[in-house]
Parts: sequence; structure tokens; C-alpha cells
Amino acid sequence: MNTATTRTSLKVDDYLDLLSLAVKVGDLKWQKEIKCRLQFIACRNCKSC
Repeated sequence: MNTATTRTSLKVDDYLDLLSLAVKVGDLKWQKEIKCRLQFIACRNCKSC
């Protein structure tokens, strides 16, 4: 695994932790923001995009 992949994996894990927290506190706006960021990260790493 290269450094960029490791950093991306850590970012995704961090965002998933934040999403879990946002769900627990019931903050729908924060959940949406986190989901959008995760989608951006996923698209950026997609080979076909």
C-alpha cells in the first residue's frame, strides 16, 4: 500500500467515525456534509471518473 492510499484510508476511517458521531447526536446537516465529503473522496480515487 502506498502513502497516498494509506492517507486516503485514514481519511475515510476518520470521516466514518465522524459520521457515526453525527448520527448519534442527530445532526442531519453534519451527516449530509460528511456523506458529501466521503462521496468526493470516493470519486477522486475512482479510476473511471
